[in-house]
Amino acid sequence: MNYRKFGDTDLEVSEVGFGTWGIGGPAMAQDVPIGWGEVDDDTSIKALRKAYECGVNFYDTADFYGLGHSEELLGKVFGNKKDVIIASKVGHRLDENDAIYVDYSKEYILRSCEKSLKRLNRETIDFYQLHTAKRDDLEKGECIEAMEMLKEQGKIRYWGVSLNTYNPGPEAEYLLTNDIGNGLQVVLNILNQRSLKIIEQAAAKGMGIIARMPLQFGLLTGKFDKNTRFDENDHRHFRLKPAILESSLDALEEVWPLTKKYNITKTELSLSFILSFDGVSTVIPGIKTPRQAEQNTRGIVKLSEEDRDLILSLFKKKFDRLVDQMQHSES
Repeated sequence: MNYRKFGDTDLEVSEVGFGTWGIGGPAMAQDVPIGWGEVDDDTSIKALRKAYECGVNFYDTADFYGLGHSEELLGKVFGNKKDVIIASKVGHRLDENDAIYVDYSKEYILRSCEKSLKRLNRETIDFYQLHTAKRDDLEKGECIEAMEMLKEQGKIRYWGVSLNTYNPGPEAEYLLTNDIGNGLQVVLNILNQRSLKIIEQAAAKGMGIIARMPLQFGLLTGKFDKNTRFDENDHRHFRLKPAILESSLDALEEVWPLTKKYNITKTELSLSFILSFDGVSTVIPGIKTPRQAEQNTRGIVKLSEEDRDLILSLFKKKFDRLVDQMQHSES
């Protein structure tokens, strides 16, 4: 495992981290699935331990993943272990009708951080993130004040924002222009490359960068075909609808010959592309089993400039339109 500096902080993070949304288990917001379907906690615990054995020291979670269950598992396995870096998020909750509600009030953030610390069995969260806060939320200032207060109190070490999947620009511009926060979490993968300019700008400002959704919900692993369907308690049921699945698989046909050239899997190519950008501090594939922990932490190769340019050109040629289709499908 290689390690990279997280921006200008003193954190040294494994270049491949562990995304813990999947191990949070099934959860619903009214009739909307906000989890990945059924999981087995014993398997999840083994996956966390296997990842640690593979050199992973960075684990990304949120209080909304499994409505706190993901944090509880991390607390059970690692607790206050000093060589493990934990990133969590705040801002999403269920309202009195069990519908998704975003809350960036100072009071809610301070209270939620205490609850996360208890579930995580830790004294401090290494990197705390506002969970896809909008520019309006940031401009109000209440959430920023809360994060700075938590940092002063020693309950978090550093903080930043997990940016919107499809249009990360407005929030990134506000944070970078005003030199706010220590890092950003962005979507970056072969299909969705919209955050590349933000990554370059943020890295130049000394911000750490977490790249999420590296495998586009498993679409870039090669394990799906056009007949794949997802259970109703799996969020991919509405995110990877048959039409999206078919269009994506067709569009990716020009990419996969590179796996033969480098003698690597589709997962390894996907992670290698993301880590080819120096501004990326760590990439966080979702991991649910010990086998996935092994598969997602090996086989990183250096792509030639020509091959990376090919993937970049395909984004302009066809992938960006596909991302528009994905966004429209979810709305």
